[in-house]
Amino acid sequence: MNIFRLTGDLSHLAAIIILLLKIWKTRSCAGISGKSQILFALVFTTRYLDLLTSFISLYNTTMKVIYIGCAYATVYLIYMKFKATYDGNHDSFRMEFLVVPVGGLACLVNHDFSFLEILWTFSIYLESVAILPQLFMISKTGEAETITTHYLFFLGLYRALYLFNWIWRFYFEGFFDMIAIVAGMVQTILYCDFFYLYVTKEKASLPWYTKCSGA
Repeated sequence: MNIFRLTGDLSHLAAIIILLLKIWKTRSCAGISGKSQILFALVFTTRYLDLLTSFISLYNTTMKVIYIGCAYATVYLIYMKFKATYDGNHDSFRMEFLVVPVGGLACLVNHDFSFLEILWTFSIYLESVAILPQLFMISKTGEAETITTHYLFFLGLYRALYLFNWIWRFYFEGFFDMIAIVAGMVQTILYCDFFYLYVTKEKASLPWYTKCSGA
């Protein structure tokens, strides 16, 4: 395993933990898109069905179980335990606008027309756009809590690091997966504007920057 994949996995895990801790500590899911979390739960479920059929490594299996467990825990907290704090009015993105086209694309463009392979391809395509309900929700409210922006930052960082992981694997292992790479690039592009806003916001909050800018 190369350093880009490891740090990418850790960034992904950090994003999930940040979100769960935010909900649990504040006892609120305000500002969080439940629809994005449903889509991520669907992503992990369809991608990791091979848990029932194959074993790669203890690390691989452990991470898959953690991702699935945390995804459903997040959905439970939003729609069950703290549902009174869920902002369904602003979380209005139509999930079927993502799931249906992605499902059709997975059936048409895949590595092998088999049940598990189509579901894996579906998960790759869906993950690339699963964050759209969250970004749409932020655009409607015009604001996002600091913890939520940290979550989005680490989620985007995970995807960016995985792009470097694929470059590494191409040069050193001869591995090349066009489906995963294109989907990863689409997902990273969706985060680009958010990355810029996140960095400038964090920079502006630093004491030395505030003093130098005369704010």
